[in-house]
Amino acid sequence: MAVKNQVQLITYPDSLGGDLKTLHSILSTQLVDVFKGGVHILPPFPSSGDRGFAPLTYLEIDPSFGTWEDMKAIGEDFDVLVDIMVNHISQKSQYFQDFLNKGRESEHADLFITLDKIWEDGKPVQEHIEKMFLRRPKPYSTFTIQETGAEEAVWTTFGKTDPSEQIDLDVNSPKVKQLFTDFFMHFKQHGVKIVRLDAVGYVIKKMGTSCFFVEPEIYAFLDWIKELADSMDIELLPEVHSHYEIQYKLAEHGFWIYDFILPYRILETLLTKSGESLKHYLKNRPHKQFTMLDCHDGIPLKPDLDDLIDTKEARQIVDTCLERGANLSLILSDEHKAEDGFDVHQIRCSYYSVLNSDDDAYLAARALQFFTPGVPQVYYVGLLAGENDLEGVAKTGEGREINRHNFTLEEIERSMDQAVVQRLLKLIKFRNEYEAFNGEFRVLNTAADEVRLTWEKGTSQCTLFVDLKNNRSVIDFIDENGAIQQYII
Repeated sequence: MAVKNQVQLITYPDSLGGDLKTLHSILSTQLVDVFKGGVHILPPFPSSGDRGFAPLTYLEIDPSFGTWEDMKAIGEDFDVLVDIMVNHISQKSQYFQDFLNKGRESEHADLFITLDKIWEDGKPVQEHIEKMFLRRPKPYSTFTIQETGAEEAVWTTFGKTDPSEQIDLDVNSPKVKQLFTDFFMHFKQHGVKIVRLDAVGYVIKKMGTSCFFVEPEIYAFLDWIKELADSMDIELLPEVHSHYEIQYKLAEHGFWIYDFILPYRILETLLTKSGESLKHYLKNRPHKQFTMLDCHDGIPLKPDLDDLIDTKEARQIVDTCLERGANLSLILSDEHKAEDGFDVHQIRCSYYSVLNSDDDAYLAARALQFFTPGVPQVYYVGLLAGENDLEGVAKTGEGREINRHNFTLEEIERSMDQAVVQRLLKLIKFRNEYEAFNGEFRVLNTAADEVRLTWEKGTSQCTLFVDLKNNRSVIDFIDENGAIQQYII
């Protein structure tokens, strides 16, 4: 299966109208011919937390969203991308519940990383833990086994509670490999075309390392799961937030990667009115990437842009974002902060709000994204030019809710009527349909406050010009009759 070089939608199963049937209807009517690249449906599985990212199983769909038949129906019309959390599974899953009940006697015990798999005596060594790229203060959780009363500590990279809701899987265990094989077979049977490997950077636990993207061991796992996916004609998209060199190593291994650098680069370009950093970046990046501006988490900074940004300049950008209502996700471990203490992991916001709800600036951002080589993804809030959901943050206490608003059918209709959304839809259709995007890409030399990008294939040619002084974006292109046309975005 080849990934289509057209625009994809990213959405939760319930964010556009409430469930999968309604999502399918909207994609087929109000958004007909818009998302020809497919749809990334964020975890629709039964889950005990983290908005779907603590799945109980992949063999079922959460009944409040619909069924696997609904997913299959969407898959008949669109390439569907789903996540598999290769690093962990829910504490409430039948597998871990059986372990909680029977301990080491459980048939599922080997799915999990008990501490004696890490340290022979099962006792954590603080010196090792201090070297890790931690996502919580302590990377393990202790549970009491019901049948024996014994205590068992298991590895838990993620989770806000103690004990954690997300229990790490032992990817070296044949039982885990069998489980993943069952899940992939189920995906294949129900028409899934692309699988995102969520949190794959954390799957290898090796003491004395950061326990993040541990080489070369990580490649053994990636090669194994790629062989599995290839056998089922499923494309893989590893999700790794890390130093860009790690992303590029994945690209060298033939994987699709995420362009987690682009969202900040475009934001910086529009806020500082200088395209120099962006132009330099676009000349040097791998092309086999998925591009995005916004997502269910935030605009990445550390570690994705380590060694690419001046932290003092980044601090000014972050401060502007905060003034415009954003909130921040921060790096926990001192060892992984910048020397000057800069610790911003992600800027959480609506991309439209962070550009001050300026239609022209927002369309310029999307035009720059769509002209960047790769498969463009548009997050549903960005599609509808949604603004910061401060009410959602206040209600839940979860900073990421700022960009996770669920739209009712009425809200979708109202949003679709906005001029900015209609302009975006027109731009998406141009990106989907114009043949030159399958050709050669070049960054043209211009003044610092301008960006000019061009694509050419045979007689098809289009050039994007963005004037950063006023955020005006224009595309010059050659139509099917060979005439030069101008499209003011």
